[in-house]
Formats: sequence, structure tokens, C-alpha cells
Amino acid sequence: MEPAPSPQEKYQLITRNLQEVLGEDKLMAILKERELKIYWGTATTGKPHVAYFVPMSKIADFLKAGCEVTILFADLHAYLDNMKAPWELLELRTRYYEHVIKAMLESIGVPLEKLRFVRGTDYQLSKEYTLDVYRLSSVVTQHDAKKAGAEVVKQVEHPLLSGLLYPGLQALDEEYLKVDAQFGGVDQRKIFTFAEKYLPSLGYAKRIHLMNPMVPGLTGSKMSSSEEDSKIDLLDRKEDVKKKLKKAFCEPGNVENNGVLSFIKHVLFPLKSEFVVLREEKWGGNKTYTAYEALEKDFAEQVVHPGDLKNSVEVALNKLLDPIREKFNCPELKKLSSAAYPTPSKAKPGEKGTKNSEPEDVIPSRLDIRVGKVISVEKHPDADSLYVEKIDVGEAEPRTVVSGLVHFVPEEQLQDRLVVLLCNLKPQKMRGVESQGMVLCASSVGEPRQVEPLDPPAGCCPGERVYVEGYEGGEPDEELKPKKKVFEKLQADFHISEDCVAQWKQRNFLTKLGTVSCKSLKGGSIS
Repeated sequence: MEPAPSPQEKYQLITRNLQEVLGEDKLMAILKERELKIYWGTATTGKPHVAYFVPMSKIADFLKAGCEVTILFADLHAYLDNMKAPWELLELRTRYYEHVIKAMLESIGVPLEKLRFVRGTDYQLSKEYTLDVYRLSSVVTQHDAKKAGAEVVKQVEHPLLSGLLYPGLQALDEEYLKVDAQFGGVDQRKIFTFAEKYLPSLGYAKRIHLMNPMVPGLTGSKMSSSEEDSKIDLLDRKEDVKKKLKKAFCEPGNVENNGVLSFIKHVLFPLKSEFVVLREEKWGGNKTYTAYEALEKDFAEQVVHPGDLKNSVEVALNKLLDPIREKFNCPELKKLSSAAYPTPSKAKPGEKGTKNSEPEDVIPSRLDIRVGKVISVEKHPDADSLYVEKIDVGEAEPRTVVSGLVHFVPEEQLQDRLVVLLCNLKPQKMRGVESQGMVLCASSVGEPRQVEPLDPPAGCCPGERVYVEGYEGGEPDEELKPKKKVFEKLQADFHISEDCVAQWKQRNFLTKLGTVSCKSLKGGSIS
């Protein structure tokens, strides 16, 4: 048998990959005396997706450190959060969560007998708990309750009283579950500090709080149950996993907001202590990484190609999902899944449906694409693979744009060059510099990868509109909403013709002076 880990080793296991710990001294003091008691809660709302492997991975760490772990299925919280789970579906969704969370834990080798599973309604409807809710409401201000739930409770124009109760109930859970610590995402921080402030006012101890970073989804933003393209469902077919990973944001050399890399860091590495990049012999063969930092460094320096990274994650992820798919491939659980999450046309009273809503037109005229002129270009101060450019697009001031072109286009070839710029993406920070647009480029399909900025026709002026043939009219969106995925949906049909002309569904990109093209990458993609 392996020797029991020391308090310091337990502390390292418990805190690795966390973004923040509130109460570090208390944590170490407890570990020197006994095992830590900790809980993780999940509101039983939307279907769990692969991002749930992030807290599952930490739960595995907690058990390795000898912690006594409780998993709370927060069914009452799901109802209080703007009725995300309608009352008539609450029991069904809680049962679904219990089955799927246990299947996830089993798939990563966590022994279920070492865990305690509790439903919120098992104790939150008791006389004692209810009295404490009233006691808490007599000391908590409306301002503090609203502030505490701002990052977690759905924010609406006319908030319900239920959303103000939510943080108080989560604080009381720490006392009623008899734990030393609560674990959650860093988006829970305001609720955690709320609990630290108010539990002592009821005569209860202040707890330790452990926070995971928010792991970006496949599109670069938060992975969300309500944002279909940002997530991979636990029951997605293998072909769906491949399709979603293929579309995932994974720009060469860019390690910021990279959901593919983040999944490796927070799930695959902690589970296996290594990650294998699978690739053909002609590209160097398979490479095993035993430290995440080495993989990130190689990706930043473009030693590892995004395609190889995605393929390797696909293989590893399907190994985790296979036992979950198998468990849910039985009539009983198929029926439970359909009943807990009915399709919109079958939605029960109180459940939000979309059958009467009009689908939005996803057409090229919604993109604000303009001719730009590169006024200046320099290396990003904190990223070897990125340029920071100032680009004139006919506005009062040039735009700052960050592009991953260092390994493809020399600085002198960008300076004073005319480019094609997508101008209505939401500004996004890339390694600390806010990028206010995207330089559209042609990219080769095969290896080695080649990239060429798209060329507007000679004689164009900065600010001239670029449009798709047949879509000259129509006003572009002021700002493309990330959740709508308008650009991503249109981009799927962008390509370079055999004549090196940029096209969408065989329709040319144009300005008033002619077609937009690239120099040589016929048959390539556009990104």
C-alpha cells in the first residue's frame, strides 16, 4: 500500500488548478488534524455537458487527498433561479442529474461508495432550515442578496424574489451539510463571500471556499447548456463530437480563451498525468506530454497543430463518454432523458418553448466586412505568435487588431497593405490586448499549413464595404452577439475557389471595384 499523503501533499492535491482559495490557513490547520469535509453542489437545470468533467476531476483530487465529499443535487435552487427547472419537471431532472453525474464519476474511475449524495429538498423543506431562512432574511439587505447572485442567478429586467433567496440558501447549505468547505466555480465568488459575511451572524462558522477557474467553451466563451455550439453533450454521438471539435475555436499559437487546451489542462491532464498528441509519422509521430506547460508552450510556438490537438482530444474524450453513452442506451434512461428535457414542441406548462419563435436569417449582409489598410504592425509584447496591428477602416481612429500571423506573413508584407477586416465582432482581449476586428485570411487545407491575407481589388480605399454577391443590400448587425454564432455559421460555407476568389456558397466576395481574392491558396478555407 502507498503511504498516506502528508498534510502538505493533501493541500497540493486539493488546491491544484484552482483559481482561488479563501481560508488557506484554516484549510492547512484542518488537514494537520483530520480529513477535510467538503461539498460541491449543482443546480439541476440544463443538461450536464463535458465541462462538468472539470469539477468531477477536482472531486477525484479531493478523494485522493482523503476528503469526505458530499455532492448536492440542488433541486430547489434550480426552481428558484428564475424557474430554470419548472416545478413539474424538477423531480425528473434531478433523477437525470443523479444518473448522469454518477456515470461521469464512474467513467473517470471515482469510487461512488466514497461519496455522499444529497438532494436539496431532503433537508431544505425542514422546519429548522425554513426558520433559518427567515432569520437570514431579517439581516440580509436586498442590495447584498442581489449582488451575491449577480454572476449565478439569471438576471432579468424585473427580478423575482426567488432569485434574492438563492444566495442565502446556498450559504445555509454549508451549515446543514456539516462541511468545512464549499467547492465551485469562480463565478460563485460573490455567493461565497456573502456566506462568509452572514453565516456568523446566525452563530454559524465561516467556511473555506475553493474556486475553479471558468473554463472556456469550444467557441472561446463560457461553455453553457443554453449555447449549443459551445458545448459537447455527454450523450452526443461520436460524429457530433468530431463535428463540434472541428468547429471549435483553436487559433494557431493562441492559448487565450482556447477551450480545447483548457479541457486538456483541467480534465485530461489531472486524470492521466499525461496527454498524447496523436499525429502521423511524417509530421513527427505521436508525442507524450507529462507536463501541461510543455504542451501549451509547444502550441504557442506552433510546434503542435490545432488539427492534431483536436483529433487527440476527440480520441481521449470519446473514451470518457463511451461508458456514459452505454449506460444511457437502455429504455429506462432514454425515457427519463426525453421526459426531463422534452423538445420545445412537447414542452410542458411553465417550460420555455421556441416553436412559435421566428428563426433569424443568417445571411452575409449581417457581417460588417470592410477594406482596411495596415498603418502599423509589431509583435505582441506577450505572445510570440501574434501581431498587434493598427488598421485604418475609414473611421476617426484606426482599430487595434491582434492576428496570429507571425509564422505566416513577415511584418514588412503587412505594413501598408490593404486587408479585409471583419469589423462587428465583439471586441476580445488576446493576451491582454483588446482586438477590435479580425483580418480575414485564406488557409491551406493540407500540411504544412499556409496562410495568406485576403486581397481587396487594387484601388480600394479604407472603409469600403465588402459584400457577398447577391447580398449587397441590408444593414450589418451593430455587433454580432457571440451566443448567436452568426459569423461561425456563415464561415462554415466560406472557401477559396479554383481561381483563388473568396466565396460564400459559390458567390463571390466583392467590392465596387471587383472580386476579393488571395494569391495562391486555391481550394482553401477562410478564417
